Amino acid sequence: MEKLIDRFLRYVAIDTASDPNSMSQPSTNKQLALSELLVKELKAMGIENAELDKFGYVMASIPSNTEIDAPAIGFIAHVDTSPDASGARIHPKIIENYDGKDIVLNEEKGIVLSVNDFPEMEQYKGQTLITTDGTTLLGADDKAGVAEIMNAVGYIMEHPEFKHGEIKIGFTPDEEIGRGVDKFDVARFGAKYAYTMDGGEIGELEYENFNAAAAKIHIQGSNIHPGYAKEKMLNSIIIASELNDMLPINQRPEFTCDYEGFFHITHFNGTVEETDIQYIIRDHDFEKFERKKDMLRKCVEFINFKYGQNCARLDLTDQYYNMKKEVEPHYHIVEKAKQAMEMAGVKPNVKPIRGGTDGARLSFMNLPCPNIFAGGHNFHGKYEYVPVESMEKASEVILNIISLFAK
Repeated sequence: MEKLIDRFLRYVAIDTASDPNSMSQPSTNKQLALSELLVKELKAMGIENAELDKFGYVMASIPSNTEIDAPAIGFIAHVDTSPDASGARIHPKIIENYDGKDIVLNEEKGIVLSVNDFPEMEQYKGQTLITTDGTTLLGADDKAGVAEIMNAVGYIMEHPEFKHGEIKIGFTPDEEIGRGVDKFDVARFGAKYAYTMDGGEIGELEYENFNAAAAKIHIQGSNIHPGYAKEKMLNSIIIASELNDMLPINQRPEFTCDYEGFFHITHFNGTVEETDIQYIIRDHDFEKFERKKDMLRKCVEFINFKYGQNCARLDLTDQYYNMKKEVEPHYHIVEKAKQAMEMAGVKPNVKPIRGGTDGARLSFMNLPCPNIFAGGHNFHGKYEYVPVESMEKASEVILNIISLFAK
């Protein structure tokens, strides 16, 4: 446990937030600090082929030590943290033998990790929790996954008697901004199947995710002095608000769950003259996903019909698709993960991801890639926490998967 905690704390101390407004790969150079450290640590374990490429990908390989004709299995996690909250100067708090009650994260600011707000905390009574100090995110998404993979690799290298096929290790940048595998070389990685260690609470196992699109809409108004604006002014803020109100209220994230998709407005910035709004569109069902995109197009068409053909401009881009289509033909890899969890005393909770992972896009790049729990909760914000025991179990599941494929 101490090694795993030490690794995790070492990794979260490095600010690796990605930047959606940057066009570079990786989007921020500070991510490379952790990637370089991981290469150094892998080589110190004896994995001399560990390398960091110019795009920020860390790849390494452990050769097979068994006569069994086992497929090469990969394990992948991302080094970046979400730009939604600060990832700088993280000061984790370690709560040993958690008593099942509220945790004061920051007394000065009155920030409390409340059992009333997060009742799942009670299941971790008696365990060791790592939390934020109430001012930043923690970075368990996905540095818990990074630490779990590194912990499993360390075990393998220290125990040559542990039988395994070829093992592939990958760490990616920019997952949080949807560009994690833009330049990922699947052939160079060399795995037949892979798993991302990027899920939430203990037991989560996912091979379905949202189909995803991003929309940017520019509204061009006409700013006239308000004293003389009658029948002349076009207030782009009001027009943008009108467009947003045309979308179904019950298909917003705060009103959806399970397999229900949504329209989520993520950006609204405007003046009377010009307004820019952004959406993400999500649905597990591809036909419903296409209908949602078509609905947004029709809303824009209506605005242009009402206010003039050049009033609204839509830029709509698909981001990723539901990996179920690509994973189901290889469902044995999901079964292996379920069995590996059961061997570790963990009850598998197979559920759809209400989001996406690098594995979603990798699955469409001929690398079927389900997602396994990393153990954390409340990602991307100041209430994030991770039970150490969940991280330990995730690392154990990695070893069990490797062992099952080598039988």
